[in-house]
Amino acid sequence: MSQATFDDDELFEDAANEMRADVESSLEKARAELPAADDVWDVEADNTLGVLNALKSALDAGDAVDHLQDAKKWYTMGERADAFEDAEDLAEEIESIEDVLDDVSDAHDQVGDLASTIPQLRGALEDFEEEAADADADTDADADEAEA
Repeated sequence: MSQATFDDDELFEDAANEMRADVESSLEKARAELPAADDVWDVEADNTLGVLNALKSALDAGDAVDHLQDAKKWYTMGERADAFEDAEDLAEEIESIEDVLDDVSDAHDQVGDLASTIPQLRGALEDFEEEAADADADTDADADEAEA
């Protein structure tokens, strides 16, 4: 093996190690951006809308998606270049974080939808209650007039 080939192999190995480190670093950053379980479970507020808004905020994944994309980008490059000797752990970690991010994103969307629906529902219920109260008052007034 010539010296140039050895140097190229050594450079490739260094690049592969750096690429793996980049993937691992991006995965670590993505994990760190995910909401903490306690933050999602324990929210404080004075009313339902406050709880939903606090939960929606707790379900914010921050830059986790961007970090996961970086990890996937470098992982794909490394895989295509056949740079990783054993990358199953990286693939599993990427899939695991992706699954959790999908769940967090779905929950965030559902809570957001519910948070926007609750004020409308409250308004509709208040209108219904007022109409029912008015109808009862009219019925009582009619009954009083009939007795008189």
